[in-house]
Amino acid sequence: MIRQSPIIPPAANLALLTERSREIFRQLVDSYLATGEPVGSRQLSRLLPMTLSPASVRNVMQDLEELGLIYAPHTSAGRLPTELGLRFFVDSMLQIGDLADAERVRIQAGVEAASKDRDFEGVLAEATSLLSGLTRVAGVVAATKENVRLKQIDFVRLEPERALAILVADDGTVENRVIPVSRDLPASALVEAANYLNARITGRTLAEAREGIEASRRAAQTELDELTARLVEAGLASWAGASGESRQLIVRGQAHLLEDLTAAADLERVRLLFADLETKTGVIDLLERAEQGEGVRIFIGSENKLFSLSGSSLVAAPLRDSERRIIGALGVIGPTRLNYARIVPMVDYTAKIVARVVGGA
Repeated sequence: MIRQSPIIPPAANLALLTERSREIFRQLVDSYLATGEPVGSRQLSRLLPMTLSPASVRNVMQDLEELGLIYAPHTSAGRLPTELGLRFFVDSMLQIGDLADAERVRIQAGVEAASKDRDFEGVLAEATSLLSGLTRVAGVVAATKENVRLKQIDFVRLEPERALAILVADDGTVENRVIPVSRDLPASALVEAANYLNARITGRTLAEAREGIEASRRAAQTELDELTARLVEAGLASWAGASGESRQLIVRGQAHLLEDLTAAADLERVRLLFADLETKTGVIDLLERAEQGEGVRIFIGSENKLFSLSGSSLVAAPLRDSERRIIGALGVIGPTRLNYARIVPMVDYTAKIVARVVGGA
């Protein structure tokens, strides 16, 4: 497992690393990402493009260890990058690769095929499965349910001051919310509010429906009386979801995390990661952080509370619709020993394809 470095060196110290130190560090991290094994000075001396003795490499490795970039997992063992070292590598040295044409075709064809035969959630599930299959780690996506197309809404009086709002989506899913109503609200207002909404929501997402209804109400303010207008607002607001209920999380390919385990420590790490994935709120919160940017974001180990025990990484990109509005985030979760150079463009491309298909981008 990657160790969290106890040393946080000033950025200036890292910037002053010599080219030789950077090359030794880069080779060490590249080897670790490929094999997961500690890297020794003799092995590094053979990998370097310049001629350096194992003793010279050991001196440089000592300097890197003092900076908190690498550590020795065992006495007389090789060295591994710390989480700080991986962050430095990702931010300063990572050379992003490009997707193979076959990978692009597979992702695009899979997502587009899913969009013809499945609902919004089905498209997300297919994209997540594709990412998981290509990266051999777990694929994750979080999106707002507001992007589901609506079909019908109804109101049923439960008590003098409570009513049940029933929302039916195009994909057949049904959601119920109990909403407060005025005691003096007549039964006819429930019918009127449902008719008003159903004439305007069919085939639209919740966000589109709210926007259209607000515009039409401003244009014809006398169309609804005050009590019915309040009911319309309550019915729409009940799905706005400040509590997180409007967010859905899809995880695919957890079994891939059980592949290529080389030690008992790896098995324990995966067990802890499975526990992290069960904490849906934590995963959604982390993906929401990934939404706050234009490109792919990488979260490494204990940089975030969710992975403080499992020492895992998340690579994720925001999903946007045709108007550049955030509709979710998509990515992969796995060990810190991810092939970042390959996975970053894969996540980026998949997010763009999904956004284009489900958002019309």
